[in-house]
Amino acid sequence: MDLTFTEEEEAFRARLRTWLADVLPKLPPKPAASDWPGRRRHDAAWQRMLYDAGYAGLHWSVDAGGRGATPTQHLIFLEETEKAGAPYVGANFVGLLHAGPTIAAEGTAAQRARWLPPILRGDEIWCQGFSEPDAGSDLAALRTRAVRDGDAYVVTGSKIWTSHAEVADWCELLVRTDPEAPRHRGISWLAMPMDAPGVTVRPLRTLAGSTEFAEVFLDEVRVPVDHRIGAEHDGWRVTMVTLSFERGTAFVGEVVACRRVLAELARTARANGRWDDTVLRRRLGRLNVEFAALWRLTQWNVSEAQRTGGVPGAGGSVFKLRYSHARQELYDAAAEVLGGQALDAAHPWVADRLSALSYTIAAGTSQIQRNIVAERILGLPKGR
Repeated sequence: MDLTFTEEEEAFRARLRTWLADVLPKLPPKPAASDWPGRRRHDAAWQRMLYDAGYAGLHWSVDAGGRGATPTQHLIFLEETEKAGAPYVGANFVGLLHAGPTIAAEGTAAQRARWLPPILRGDEIWCQGFSEPDAGSDLAALRTRAVRDGDAYVVTGSKIWTSHAEVADWCELLVRTDPEAPRHRGISWLAMPMDAPGVTVRPLRTLAGSTEFAEVFLDEVRVPVDHRIGAEHDGWRVTMVTLSFERGTAFVGEVVACRRVLAELARTARANGRWDDTVLRRRLGRLNVEFAALWRLTQWNVSEAQRTGGVPGAGGSVFKLRYSHARQELYDAAAEVLGGQALDAAHPWVADRLSALSYTIAAGTSQIQRNIVAERILGLPKGR
């Protein structure tokens, strides 16, 4: 992998910096964390600005509505937007980072034409309906049923930890279409409209006080058969495509954010007198190396995904496993630097520390990631 920048890539960086310097001062203030309708409008407006400027879906293929940018240009975009303090994908994250890439990889031409442009413009927000009360890490245990009735599926069941369900237009939904099939078969991947009759959303309040997740109850919801992505009963394979994006490339912008926070931690430690603590300095130095290595792994994963047709491989599990723990270690160090302020819930690092606790669970627990690494990369036998 060549990590040097070409003249064309440096020119791309310069144009992006100029654009960010022009548009960011014009953005309205970010709404309160509890105002999800406001946050949806804010995030959708930013996405539309990216779209109008030609930066939406930068690394998506041209036939999927993107610019077909190189992996390096994609990483430059993530670096520069984070350094400039630009908004992240926010409420758009499921559509842009999970559902959209999955539809681009697995959908028909008609499905791509229907769903990808509104995702890129920020017109439609997606949520993820995978986990259930008894099917979280063991996702293949899902029991939400979809019974074929003519040109529609009738869906009954419930989902939990459904990201952004209260403001979403669509849900990437996993259902069991053949209850007699083995666990990993008989599953289908559907695009379900959230305004369909029979859909009930109940927000869940997290430890950090946010309601970004929800329970979703499905009572004989009719979903058209042509909203199925992939073949009937082939949803587990399609889901692995979705999860490969979630674990392999969806976190790349957050690595840049963590490196920025680490630099802020060092400045704060110097300012409040904690820099004299050699143990703390050693801890921050080790984290600096950790995130530098994770950024190199990110570059490799993005390049590998591009080389293999846009779908990340099992290396995404290596990244997700180590990143989840490194993020928790980062915010543990933040609490040490803050001292007494670490008890102030209003401090953003305190909220981020609480949020970091979920990262070893979300998108597949660390135990699941270790199994994937052991079996698919190291070639070890499956456990019994």
